[in-house]
Amino acid sequence: MKVIILGSGVIGVTNAYYLAREGHEVTVIDRQPEAALETSFANAGEVSPGYSAPWAAPGIPLKAIKWLMMKHSPLVIRPQLDPALWSWSLRMLRNCTAARYEQNKGRMVRLAEYSRDAIKQLRAETGIQYDERSRGTLQMFRTQKQLDAAQTDMAILDRYGVPYELLDREGCLAVEPGLVHAREKVSGGLRLVNDETGDCFLFTQRLAREAERLGVEFRMGVNIRRLLMEQDNISGVETDAGTFTGDGYVMALGSYSPLLLKAVGIKVPIYPVKGYSITLPIVDAAAAPVSTLMDETHKVAITRLGERIRVAGTAELAGYDLGLDERRGETVKFVVSDLFPRGGDLSRTEFWCGLRPMTPDGTPCVGATRIPNLYLNTGHGTLGWTMACGSGRLLTDLISRKIPEIDTEGLSIDRYAA
Repeated sequence: MKVIILGSGVIGVTNAYYLAREGHEVTVIDRQPEAALETSFANAGEVSPGYSAPWAAPGIPLKAIKWLMMKHSPLVIRPQLDPALWSWSLRMLRNCTAARYEQNKGRMVRLAEYSRDAIKQLRAETGIQYDERSRGTLQMFRTQKQLDAAQTDMAILDRYGVPYELLDREGCLAVEPGLVHAREKVSGGLRLVNDETGDCFLFTQRLAREAERLGVEFRMGVNIRRLLMEQDNISGVETDAGTFTGDGYVMALGSYSPLLLKAVGIKVPIYPVKGYSITLPIVDAAAAPVSTLMDETHKVAITRLGERIRVAGTAELAGYDLGLDERRGETVKFVVSDLFPRGGDLSRTEFWCGLRPMTPDGTPCVGATRIPNLYLNTGHGTLGWTMACGSGRLLTDLISRKIPEIDTEGLSIDRYAA
């Protein structure tokens, strides 16, 4: 089968690799000159199945109001007349119930756990290296209230057999010794022991080369204009380099997916949520993070990537704006200097932002659509790196008419029809 994949981020490239390994003829199209130059370029670096959870949760509306009043807020909303934003926000609010949170988190953990197993197998197959570490994620709580609230997530983790450790202050310092300089700011933590870290950009670039060895063709620097329809099927992809045709088409353009899908009658509730990161060199390894720490107060992740520290966070609702706001940079700088003040050199930071394709319920859209030869692999939000390999394998099985290895309930766009 000839498959056209739109998008060369971590989602598109992993899907291309698995399809080619299954024997399909694959072409990847992207406007960028190389793979992984947009949202996959400088994300938090977490492969965190245990931390997979929807943003829509009980209490979030009240928390959002409090966040907006904080100096270093994890949430920024730029008021604008954007119907897509308000529609998406209302859908998200409808998911802020205990029942929907449990359902959505269960779906996300199912896919993320499968993906974690898939990336381990892929490493064994290819020998690919990308500054990976398997040292877990520490969800760090600054207050007892946050620690108490973790009981809800722990119950769901128990249900899905996801191992974790509930730690007091000394337990947190034992797994992240660099926190010794901020010990009074730590009340406790939830350690997700099977989580991993790694450089998503390095992984995607190197996997693209593996995919090329399997016969995948990458058409880079090509601007996609629209999907062409004929007799209720996609007949081609119109670009500035001509029309590309195949037997099947995979939409993996992240935040830009809704713009092309709308023209063929597919409405997918994905909204771009802007995130920021800084990358800085380590100057004192003993005072730097060992793996990934998630500051629950500021929703900022601090990750060890080889000899670098990656600090990422902020959810800014500002449409497709990609401007670098220095105020957001100050927030991520504050968190890393507050918790690991001696670990890295803040005078040598690289500042970046990207658009995370968020669905209102947190679960991505992976699967078929009502158009027989059009498939979706998009809407992974902050968890594209975490879910990439599992999503690629799952969709490859569906395209190949194989029974997937996990339950696909609630993972496709069909859940919105209900």
